[in-house]
Amino acid sequence: MPTTLSPKIRVKLAGGKNYHDVLQIVETNTLHTVCQSARCPNLSTCWGERTATFMILGNVCTRSCRFCAVQHGKPPELDLAEPERVAEAVDSLQCDYAVITSVNRDELADGGAFIFAETVRCIRALRPPCRIELLIPDFCGDQNALDIVLNAEPNVLNHNVETVPRLYPTIQPWSKWEMSLHVLRHAAERGFIAKSGIIVGLGETKEEMFEAIREVRQTGCSILTIGQYLQPTPRNEQVQRMVSEEEFAEYEACACELGFAAVLSGALVRSSFRAKWAYEIAIKRNTSGDNK
Repeated sequence: MPTTLSPKIRVKLAGGKNYHDVLQIVETNTLHTVCQSARCPNLSTCWGERTATFMILGNVCTRSCRFCAVQHGKPPELDLAEPERVAEAVDSLQCDYAVITSVNRDELADGGAFIFAETVRCIRALRPPCRIELLIPDFCGDQNALDIVLNAEPNVLNHNVETVPRLYPTIQPWSKWEMSLHVLRHAAERGFIAKSGIIVGLGETKEEMFEAIREVRQTGCSILTIGQYLQPTPRNEQVQRMVSEEEFAEYEACACELGFAAVLSGALVRSSFRAKWAYEIAIKRNTSGDNK
Protein backbone atom coordinates (compact mmCIF):
# COMPACT_ATOMS: atom_id res chain seq x y z
CA MET A 1 0.00 0.00 0.00
CA PRO A 2 1.54 3.37 -1.00
CA THR A 3 1.92 6.37 1.22
CA THR A 4 2.22 9.95 -0.01
CA LEU A 5 5.38 12.04 0.54
CA SER A 6 4.20 14.86 -1.69
CA PRO A 7 1.60 15.27 -4.44
CA LYS A 8 4.07 13.68 -6.87
CA ILE A 9 6.01 11.19 -4.77
CA ARG A 10 4.53 7.96 -3.46
CA VAL A 11 6.38 5.06 -1.86
CA LYS A 12 5.32 1.65 -0.58
CA LEU A 13 4.99 0.91 3.10
CA ALA A 14 7.46 -1.60 4.50
CA GLY A 15 6.28 -5.19 4.86
CA GLY A 16 6.12 -8.64 3.34
CA LYS A 17 8.20 -11.80 3.72
CA ASN A 18 11.19 -10.60 1.70
CA TYR A 19 11.34 -7.35 3.65
CA HIS A 20 11.38 -9.18 6.98
CA ASP A 21 13.93 -11.71 5.68
CA VAL A 22 16.32 -8.89 4.76
CA LEU A 23 15.75 -7.17 8.10
CA GLN A 24 16.50 -10.39 9.98
CA ILE A 25 19.70 -11.02 7.98
CA VAL A 26 20.91 -7.46 8.55
CA GLU A 27 20.20 -7.63 12.29
CA THR A 28 21.59 -11.16 12.75
CA ASN A 29 24.89 -10.13 11.16
CA THR A 30 24.99 -6.83 13.10
CA LEU A 31 25.23 -4.78 9.91
CA HIS A 32 24.17 -1.35 8.75
CA THR A 33 22.45 -0.38 5.52
CA VAL A 34 22.32 3.02 3.88
CA CYS A 35 18.67 2.18 3.21
CA GLN A 36 17.96 2.60 6.93
CA SER A 37 20.62 5.11 7.98
CA ALA A 38 19.95 7.54 5.13
CA ARG A 39 16.17 7.00 5.29
CA CYS A 40 15.92 5.97 1.65
CA PRO A 41 12.37 6.16 0.24
CA ASN A 42 13.01 3.00 -1.80
CA LEU A 43 13.75 0.79 1.21
CA SER A 44 10.55 -1.26 1.01
CA THR A 45 10.82 -1.66 -2.77
CA CYS A 46 14.42 -2.86 -2.72
CA TRP A 47 14.09 -5.05 0.35
CA GLY A 48 10.97 -6.52 -1.19
CA GLU A 49 13.26 -7.68 -4.00
CA ARG A 50 15.73 -9.10 -1.46
CA THR A 51 18.40 -6.52 -2.08
CA ALA A 52 19.95 -3.93 0.21
CA THR A 53 22.88 -1.51 0.10
CA PHE A 54 25.22 -2.44 2.92
CA MET A 55 27.06 0.37 4.69
CA ILE A 56 30.46 -0.58 6.04
CA LEU A 57 32.94 1.15 8.38
CA GLY A 58 30.26 1.58 11.01
CA ASN A 59 27.28 3.89 11.23
CA VAL A 60 28.89 7.17 12.31
CA CYS A 61 30.31 9.54 9.69
CA THR A 62 33.17 11.98 10.27
CA ARG A 63 31.46 14.49 7.96
CA SER A 64 28.14 16.27 8.33
CA CYS A 65 26.85 16.95 4.82
CA ARG A 66 23.69 19.02 4.86
CA PHE A 67 21.66 16.60 2.73
CA CYS A 68 22.52 13.40 4.59
CA ALA A 69 20.65 11.74 7.46
CA VAL A 70 23.52 9.46 8.52
CA GLN A 71 24.69 10.10 12.08
CA HIS A 72 27.92 12.10 12.36
CA GLY A 73 30.50 12.39 15.10
CA LYS A 74 33.38 10.29 16.42
CA PRO A 75 33.21 6.79 14.89
CA PRO A 76 33.78 3.61 16.93
CA GLU A 77 36.85 1.44 16.56
CA LEU A 78 37.31 -0.26 13.20
CA ASP A 79 35.46 -3.58 12.97
CA LEU A 80 37.84 -5.92 11.13
CA ALA A 81 35.27 -8.74 11.08
CA GLU A 82 32.68 -6.63 9.27
CA PRO A 83 33.70 -7.71 5.73
CA GLU A 84 33.06 -11.38 6.57
CA ARG A 85 29.62 -10.61 7.99
CA VAL A 86 28.71 -8.58 4.90
CA ALA A 87 29.73 -11.53 2.73
CA GLU A 88 27.62 -13.88 4.85
CA ALA A 89 24.62 -11.58 4.46
CA VAL A 90 25.12 -11.35 0.69
CA ASP A 91 25.32 -15.13 0.52
CA SER A 92 22.24 -15.56 2.71
CA LEU A 93 20.29 -13.28 0.38
CA GLN A 94 21.69 -15.17 -2.62
CA CYS A 95 22.57 -11.86 -4.25
CA ASP A 96 23.92 -11.88 -7.77
CA TYR A 97 24.58 -8.13 -7.53
CA ALA A 98 25.65 -6.37 -4.33
CA VAL A 99 26.13 -2.68 -3.60
CA ILE A 100 28.48 -1.71 -0.78
CA THR A 101 28.91 1.83 0.51
CA SER A 102 30.31 3.44 3.66
CA VAL A 103 30.37 6.40 5.95
CA ASN A 104 33.35 8.75 5.66
CA ARG A 105 36.19 7.75 7.96
CA ASP A 106 38.53 10.70 7.52
CA GLU A 107 40.37 9.84 10.73
CA LEU A 108 41.76 6.63 9.19
CA ALA A 109 45.03 6.78 7.26
CA ASP A 110 43.47 5.11 4.21
CA GLY A 111 39.92 6.34 4.78
CA GLY A 112 38.78 2.74 5.17
CA ALA A 113 39.95 1.62 1.72
CA PHE A 114 41.35 -1.64 3.11
CA ILE A 115 37.94 -2.60 4.54
CA PHE A 116 36.32 -1.96 1.13
CA ALA A 117 38.90 -4.24 -0.50
CA GLU A 118 38.49 -6.92 2.17
CA THR A 119 34.72 -6.84 1.72
CA VAL A 120 35.10 -7.49 -2.01
CA ARG A 121 37.48 -10.38 -1.35
CA CYS A 122 35.18 -11.93 1.26
CA ILE A 123 32.13 -11.73 -1.00
CA ARG A 124 34.04 -13.24 -3.93
CA ALA A 125 35.32 -16.07 -1.73
CA LEU A 126 31.86 -16.94 -0.38
CA ARG A 127 29.72 -16.12 -3.42
CA PRO A 128 31.90 -16.01 -6.56
CA PRO A 129 29.10 -15.26 -9.09
CA CYS A 130 28.08 -12.06 -7.29
CA ARG A 131 28.94 -8.84 -9.08
CA ILE A 132 29.96 -6.00 -6.80
CA GLU A 133 29.41 -2.25 -6.97
CA LEU A 134 31.31 -0.07 -4.52
CA LEU A 135 29.95 3.38 -3.69
CA ILE A 136 32.97 5.06 -2.16
CA PRO A 137 33.89 8.38 -0.51
CA ASP A 138 36.62 10.63 -1.95
CA PHE A 139 39.27 9.40 0.53
CA CYS A 140 40.32 13.04 0.91
CA GLY A 141 41.97 12.85 -2.49
CA ASP A 142 44.34 10.01 -1.57
CA GLN A 143 44.95 8.15 -4.82
CA ASN A 144 46.80 5.34 -3.05
CA ALA A 145 43.63 4.63 -1.05
CA LEU A 146 41.58 4.72 -4.25
CA ASP A 147 43.95 2.23 -5.86
CA ILE A 148 43.61 -0.13 -2.89
CA VAL A 149 39.90 -0.25 -3.67
CA LEU A 150 40.35 -0.57 -7.42
CA ASN A 151 42.93 -3.33 -7.02
CA ALA A 152 40.19 -5.44 -5.44
CA GLU A 153 38.49 -5.23 -8.88
CA PRO A 154 34.88 -4.30 -8.20
CA ASN A 155 32.57 -4.50 -11.20
CA VAL A 156 31.48 -0.87 -10.76
CA LEU A 157 33.20 2.02 -9.00
CA ASN A 158 30.57 4.51 -7.87
CA HIS A 159 31.30 7.93 -6.39
CA ASN A 160 28.60 10.57 -6.14
CA VAL A 161 29.33 14.20 -6.93
CA GLU A 162 25.98 14.85 -5.16
CA THR A 163 25.37 18.46 -6.26
CA VAL A 164 26.65 21.21 -8.57
CA PRO A 165 30.01 22.89 -7.83
CA ARG A 166 28.51 26.18 -6.58
CA LEU A 167 26.67 24.41 -3.75
CA TYR A 168 29.62 22.41 -2.40
CA PRO A 169 30.60 25.00 0.27
CA THR A 170 27.14 24.95 1.85
CA ILE A 171 25.90 21.42 1.09
CA GLN A 172 29.08 19.36 1.54
CA PRO A 173 31.88 21.70 2.67
CA TRP A 174 34.34 18.86 3.40
CA SER A 175 34.32 17.80 -0.26
CA LYS A 176 35.67 19.32 -3.47
CA TRP A 177 34.18 19.10 -6.94
CA GLU A 178 37.50 18.53 -8.69
CA MET A 179 38.45 15.85 -6.15
CA SER A 180 35.27 13.94 -6.92
CA LEU A 181 35.86 14.26 -10.65
CA HIS A 182 39.37 12.87 -10.13
CA VAL A 183 37.97 9.75 -8.42
CA LEU A 184 35.73 9.08 -11.42
CA ARG A 185 38.41 9.92 -13.97
CA HIS A 186 41.03 7.69 -12.35
CA ALA A 187 38.63 4.75 -12.16
CA ALA A 188 37.62 5.17 -15.80
CA GLU A 189 41.25 5.51 -16.91
CA ARG A 190 42.04 2.23 -15.18
CA GLY A 191 39.28 0.55 -17.20
CA PHE A 192 36.54 0.35 -14.58
CA ILE A 193 32.88 1.18 -15.11
CA ALA A 194 32.56 4.50 -13.28
CA LYS A 195 29.23 5.69 -11.93
CA SER A 196 28.04 8.86 -10.23
CA GLY A 197 24.91 10.49 -8.86
CA ILE A 198 23.42 13.96 -8.42
CA ILE A 199 20.53 15.04 -6.21
CA VAL A 200 18.40 17.97 -7.31
CA GLY A 201 16.15 20.41 -5.49
CA LEU A 202 18.93 21.93 -3.37
CA GLY A 203 18.99 25.27 -5.16
CA GLU A 204 20.84 24.42 -8.37
CA THR A 205 19.75 25.90 -11.71
CA LYS A 206 19.04 23.90 -14.85
CA GLU A 207 22.05 25.44 -16.54
CA GLU A 208 24.27 24.36 -13.65
CA MET A 209 22.88 20.85 -13.90
CA PHE A 210 23.54 20.58 -17.63
CA GLU A 211 27.13 21.75 -17.06
CA ALA A 212 27.62 19.34 -14.13
CA ILE A 213 26.35 16.42 -16.21
CA ARG A 214 28.75 17.40 -18.99
CA GLU A 215 31.75 17.59 -16.65
CA VAL A 216 30.95 14.25 -15.05
CA ARG A 217 30.71 12.63 -18.47
CA GLN A 218 34.08 14.09 -19.47
CA THR A 219 35.74 11.97 -16.77
CA GLY A 220 34.73 8.83 -18.65
CA CYS A 221 31.90 8.06 -16.25
CA SER A 222 29.46 5.54 -17.79
CA ILE A 223 26.44 5.51 -15.44
CA LEU A 224 24.54 8.46 -13.97
CA THR A 225 21.70 8.68 -11.47
CA ILE A 226 19.67 11.85 -10.81
CA GLY A 227 17.06 12.05 -8.05
CA GLN A 228 14.96 14.48 -6.04
CA TYR A 229 16.31 15.66 -2.68
CA LEU A 230 13.88 14.97 0.16
CA GLN A 231 14.70 16.51 3.55
CA PRO A 232 15.29 13.45 5.78
CA THR A 233 15.25 15.24 9.17
CA PRO A 234 14.53 18.77 10.45
CA ARG A 235 18.27 19.39 10.91
CA ASN A 236 19.02 18.80 7.23
CA GLU A 237 18.91 21.30 4.38
CA GLN A 238 15.41 22.29 3.33
CA VAL A 239 14.07 21.33 -0.08
CA GLN A 240 14.34 24.37 -2.33
CA ARG A 241 12.00 23.01 -5.00
CA MET A 242 10.36 19.87 -6.31
CA VAL A 243 11.68 19.06 -9.76
CA SER A 244 9.09 18.18 -12.40
CA GLU A 245 9.00 14.93 -14.37
CA GLU A 246 9.62 16.99 -17.50
CA GLU A 247 12.83 18.42 -16.05
CA PHE A 248 14.06 14.98 -15.02
CA ALA A 249 13.42 13.89 -18.61
CA GLU A 250 15.50 16.82 -19.87
CA TYR A 251 18.42 15.78 -17.69
CA GLU A 252 18.13 12.20 -18.88
CA ALA A 253 18.08 13.31 -22.51
CA CYS A 254 21.13 15.51 -21.93
CA ALA A 255 23.07 12.66 -20.29
CA CYS A 256 22.16 10.20 -23.04
CA GLU A 257 23.18 12.69 -25.72
CA LEU A 258 26.54 13.13 -24.01
CA GLY A 259 27.11 9.39 -24.15
CA PHE A 260 26.36 7.93 -20.74
CA ALA A 261 25.75 4.22 -21.22
CA ALA A 262 22.99 4.08 -18.59
CA VAL A 263 20.95 6.87 -17.00
CA LEU A 264 18.29 6.81 -14.29
CA SER A 265 16.59 10.16 -13.73
CA GLY A 266 13.47 10.61 -11.61
CA ALA A 267 12.14 11.74 -8.27
CA LEU A 268 12.76 8.49 -6.38
CA VAL A 269 16.01 7.58 -8.10
CA ARG A 270 18.88 7.01 -5.67
CA SER A 271 22.46 6.01 -6.28
CA SER A 272 21.94 2.26 -5.89
CA PHE A 273 18.39 2.14 -7.29
CA ARG A 274 18.12 -0.43 -10.10
CA ALA A 275 21.90 -0.77 -9.91
CA LYS A 276 22.00 -4.21 -11.51
CA TRP A 277 19.94 -2.98 -14.46
CA ALA A 278 22.23 0.00 -15.00
CA TYR A 279 25.32 -2.21 -14.84
CA GLU A 280 23.94 -4.68 -17.39
CA ILE A 281 22.95 -1.86 -19.76
CA ALA A 282 26.40 -0.29 -19.42
CA ILE A 283 28.13 -3.61 -20.11
CA LYS A 284 25.98 -4.19 -23.18
CA ARG A 285 26.48 -0.72 -24.64
CA ASN A 286 30.17 -0.52 -23.81
CA THR A 287 30.72 -3.90 -25.46
CA SER A 288 28.76 -2.96 -28.58
CA GLY A 289 30.26 0.52 -28.75
CA ASP A 290 26.75 1.98 -28.66
CA ASN A 291 27.70 5.08 -26.68
CA LYS A 292 29.82 8.12 -27.43
